[in-house]
Amino acid sequence: MRTVRTTVTPFEENLTSDYRRTGPTVARMLVGAQLRRLREARGVTREEAGDAIRASHSKISRLELGRTSFKRRDVADLLTLYGVADEAERATLLSLAEQANVPGWWQKYHDVVPDWFDAFLGLEQAACVIRSYEVQFVPGLLQTESYARAVVQLGRRDVSPPEVERRVALRMRRQELLYRRNPPKLWMVIDEAALRRLIGGAVTMRAQIEHLIRLTELPHVTLQIMPFCAGGHACAAGPITILRFPEGELPDVVYLEQLAGALYLDKPSETEKYWHVMNRLDIDAERPDAAPVILQRILKDL
Repeated sequence: MRTVRTTVTPFEENLTSDYRRTGPTVARMLVGAQLRRLREARGVTREEAGDAIRASHSKISRLELGRTSFKRRDVADLLTLYGVADEAERATLLSLAEQANVPGWWQKYHDVVPDWFDAFLGLEQAACVIRSYEVQFVPGLLQTESYARAVVQLGRRDVSPPEVERRVALRMRRQELLYRRNPPKLWMVIDEAALRRLIGGAVTMRAQIEHLIRLTELPHVTLQIMPFCAGGHACAAGPITILRFPEGELPDVVYLEQLAGALYLDKPSETEKYWHVMNRLDIDAERPDAAPVILQRILKDL
C-alpha cells in the first residue's frame, strides 16, 4: 500500500489562514482530492465508501470533486475507513473540511452571483496564474468602474439600478487581488475589436484604455493585443480563462463562460488542449512590450 501525504503544504497553510479571501471552493477541491488519494491507496471503491457514510457512490464522487460541502462526521468516518488513525493527520483534514464550509467574501453578493459563477470566484481568488483571451470586452479584472457599469447594463434593460451597482461593486472587489501581497500572475490577450468597441461611449473608453496602459506597468500583469491584421487565429471559438494553483496541489482549471452557464474543465487531456491554444495566441498576438504603444494609438483614435 502506498503512502499518502496528509501533512499541510504551504499552500494549504496559507489557504487556512486566509480563508476569507479564498473562500470554500479551493478548500473543497483540496479535501476532495486528498480523500480520493486516501481511498485509492486503501483500495476502497466508491460504493464501499458511500456505504460507510450512509450515502451513494455518486455522493462520494461529488465530495472528491469538491462539488459539495462536507459534514464533519462523514469526513471522520471516511478517514477511519481509509486507515488514518494519527490524530494530527486527522485534525489537518478535518480542519480543512470545516473551512470548506465557510462562505467566501462574495457570498454577500449572492443575489447577483449566478450559481455557476460562484465556483469561479473562489478559483480566481486562489490562483497563482490567470491566463485569458477575450474577444468582445476588456477582461473583468482589468475593467474600470464606468466600463464595468456599461458592460453590466448591456442587454439588461430589466436590471434595476441597485442591482447594476451591486454587480459593479463585486467586479471592483474582485480586482483587489491585483494589488495584494503576492498577487497572481495575469497574462491577458485582448482582441483589438474589444478595445475599439465603444462600450459606454468615447469618454468611458478613453478612461478604460488609459487604465490598461497603467496596468501594463505592473510587473505581474502581461497584456498582449490580438490585432486585426492577425486574421484568423487559434481561438476563433470565443473567450477562455485558464487558472493554475500553487504547489501543484490542484489541477489546472479551464473556465468557459456561456450565456446562461459555464463549463469547468480540469482533466489534463482537456486542459492541455487549451494551454496549447493559449500558447498559440501568445505567438499570434503582438508582443507584450508593444501593448502600451498600441493602446496609445487606439487612444488617439477615440
